[in-house]
Amino acid sequence: MKKTQLIVTAILAIAIIGLYVLHFCCNGKPVSNSTRGNTEFVESAADGSIVYIQIDSLVNGYDMFHDLRTEFDAKVKKADENLTKKGRAFESKAMDFQEKVQKGLITRSQAEELGAKLQQEQATLQQEAEKLRAEMAEEERVMLNKVYDAVTTFLKEYNKEHNYSLIISTNGSTNTIMPGSSASLDITKDVQNGLNAIYVRPKK
Repeated sequence: MKKTQLIVTAILAIAIIGLYVLHFCCNGKPVSNSTRGNTEFVESAADGSIVYIQIDSLVNGYDMFHDLRTEFDAKVKKADENLTKKGRAFESKAMDFQEKVQKGLITRSQAEELGAKLQQEQATLQQEAEKLRAEMAEEERVMLNKVYDAVTTFLKEYNKEHNYSLIISTNGSTNTIMPGSSASLDITKDVQNGLNAIYVRPKK
């Protein structure tokens, strides 16, 4: 359960990098060969430029992701605490059973009956834990899909104004492009600001 909380950002980055290489053409026309071969970039990214987004920075500064992750982490914590409580109660029953058997305080038939009940309770707890893990995994996938959909939907509208030929994502040490030294090609902050501007936080 706790591992799920730690890998949210990593999974999101991988999901977006794996799925997210969007090709945009200026005014619906393919980019010319001369444009593709041009390695001299102007100070500000112009129409037809190839730009990039730093996914880690984008996600870490996106209010929607923070809100969804906070809500998800709270659910995981509550579920984990509930399972831990039930697990400790079961351990207490098991220790009490073992003590009674060792001291000869119950008959063989009673021991068999109590032992069977404890086995059934253990199996029920295991099933509940597995079901809960599956539910949390599904909720996590839905959360990531919501963020991914919001980002891609925004970028499609964003690029109607900027007309970039290609928008590529980078993630930490795993880069899909070599951005060089021109910071003007990095549109991460611009996209992040745009996403946060249109995101309406839910009322508490």
